[in-house]
Amino acid sequence: MIKIVLKEGESIERALKRYKRKHRNVKIMQNLRDGQFFTKPSVKRRREIQKASYIQHLRDQEEY
Repeated sequence: MIKIVLKEGESIERALKRYKRKHRNVKIMQNLRDGQFFTKPSVKRRREIQKASYIQHLRDQEEY
């Protein structure tokens, strides 16, 4: 469970923004969506390889 402690003098909007950021970083919703349907291990591996390739391509573009 994500807990946000309100700091002294902090506005509710700021605390809500911190909560949303933590929620997104923990990937709670992504895990729930992934668990709805079974994904074959070969498909998971293929997606991971495609994602790694894409990220590597982006990093290569930054170097030039």
